[in-house]
Amino acid sequence: MAEEPLFTNVLPELVVVSGTASGLGTKIAHLLVASGVRTIGLDLAPAPSELSSELYTHVRGDVSLEETWSDIARSVTAIDPGTLGLVTSAAMLNVGTVLEFDKAAMEKTMSVNFIGTALAFRALLPLMIARGGGPIVAVASIDATFAEQQLAIYAASKGAVRQLTRTVAMDHARQGIRANVLSPGPMLAGLFERHMKSASDPDRFLATRANRQPSGRILDPGEVARAALFLLCDASTALNGAEIVADGGLTTSFDFRTGSEGASV
Repeated sequence: MAEEPLFTNVLPELVVVSGTASGLGTKIAHLLVASGVRTIGLDLAPAPSELSSELYTHVRGDVSLEETWSDIARSVTAIDPGTLGLVTSAAMLNVGTVLEFDKAAMEKTMSVNFIGTALAFRALLPLMIARGGGPIVAVASIDATFAEQQLAIYAASKGAVRQLTRTVAMDHARQGIRANVLSPGPMLAGLFERHMKSASDPDRFLATRANRQPSGRILDPGEVARAALFLLCDASTALNGAEIVADGGLTTSFDFRTGSEGASV
């Protein structure tokens, strides 16, 4: 009799991913498709060319609108997969102190980052539960825990995503749902690149941020995307309500450069 494999990485038959037009969302969808997983992507913008595949379906819509998620739920029902997973990666970032945000700008950020995640859960949880459960990966940020200047509203929205996901994990664990948080640090994509371009000296901004990393470099989004696939696969069944911090060690220490700055003790 053949021995049961000690390690497997079975993914859901279908995964819905929001924010697939750029950055981390694109990389996650690309890895899923490359792994043979049927994927429904959602974004306001068109799908990038690298996601051209029979396994990939792109839906254009606003994650903060209920009708968008109703459309996604209908698409899932039409496919009728045996197993279903969800990754909420859509997000927006505006730079500024709380004094520089009017109410409308605050509401927009919360609507996309937090409400968009909550609506995804509300639309797809019943479909997942009907199939015996499934994995959810909610993309938050290290800013959900650690404060960063000029990102007050963004950080608050990601903190809300973090706690929403952890609570959903507890509420629905006995229905087969695993909901985990993926909190990336800086990545050479999407929101980080837009933040960098808003700086008065983008090259200096990039060099300074890279120097903060223990490795001396900013992560590639593909590295973080692989962490998302781990949380989606059956190798991570022990994780529920957990947070994976994918920041290359940035938040491990408050100051890891003491030796390089000339101190010997």
